Amino acid sequence: MATRQGAFPDRHGTADFFICDIFDAAPKDDLGSMEHPIFSLSTRPDRRVLSYEHNGTTIDVTPSVKGRATIHDKDILIYCISQLMAAVNAGRAISRTLHLTAHDLLVATHRDTSGDSYVRLREAFERLAGTRITTNMTAGGFETTRGFGLIESWEIVRKSRAGRMVSVTVTLSEWLFQAVQSKAVLTLSRDYFRLRKPLERRIYELARKHCGRQPEWKVSVATLHKKSGSASPLRVFRAALRRMIKDAQLPGYEMSEVPGDIMRFARPTVVEDTAPRFDGDVLDDAKRLAPGFDVYALEAEWRGFWVASGRPRLGSPEKAFLGWVKAKMNNGGTRG
Repeated sequence: MATRQGAFPDRHGTADFFICDIFDAAPKDDLGSMEHPIFSLSTRPDRRVLSYEHNGTTIDVTPSVKGRATIHDKDILIYCISQLMAAVNAGRAISRTLHLTAHDLLVATHRDTSGDSYVRLREAFERLAGTRITTNMTAGGFETTRGFGLIESWEIVRKSRAGRMVSVTVTLSEWLFQAVQSKAVLTLSRDYFRLRKPLERRIYELARKHCGRQPEWKVSVATLHKKSGSASPLRVFRAALRRMIKDAQLPGYEMSEVPGDIMRFARPTVVEDTAPRFDGDVLDDAKRLAPGFDVYALEAEWRGFWVASGRPRLGSPEKAFLGWVKAKMNNGGTRG
């Protein structure tokens, strides 16, 4: 298509495909699937049709003969969303179709890279493509009732001599891509991928979605049971929550039980109010230094680092914080 005379060229249009090549992109999850139970928590093939309704939102999830996509299969979508959001924050063009390297995906999601892992990855693609959703939940400010798969298609584009999946092409659903374009996503802790139990992952998602920047979130066990999508009886679910409280594995949240059959999720209170806090200008500078990262999480992490260092006196807390962020980025985003 010709460019209008006098108009600037389109430097940030949508490309035909997007290459996943961003090292250490911050894990991102879409708000829709964090809020509502789409993925199976079962470790066996789950072929049940899920029908869910909450506060006007309806969801019907229909599995294929391979079973419903599991919350571990969701790692693929989180990886894709993370890559796309990092590109958006860097000003790059994005597309629903992504080229990714299977090995990079496995490493980013803390999975084994043995031959069996590639087989399991292929099975995950099949479940994601085969699981069909009919819903009226919003994505990017629009509410429509539509049916779609979690991914539209996938293809192995090259194999090594050993038969391993080396690289694949994935096309996300328009619904999920719309969530990325409207930035309807949240940053996850990198320790999310270390949670092995499906219910732990699902409960973490709900805590992350509902706590936000609030100090705590309280919810009834009955509501949490519904929102989690657990197929266990309520008493079994409650017992599992109590084990989670005892294990204390949720990254970034303290979980406790309060009277009235209520669960409470709160951010750790190890950092005292004497730790420096920063205004919007400083956080904007941090965003430029760490594109794709949750700057509020970085601020909280730095405050914890400052406390653990003995609360040293700082001539300029702002410069200390930004210097710490810069050093963290130079070290691959892992310094704490």
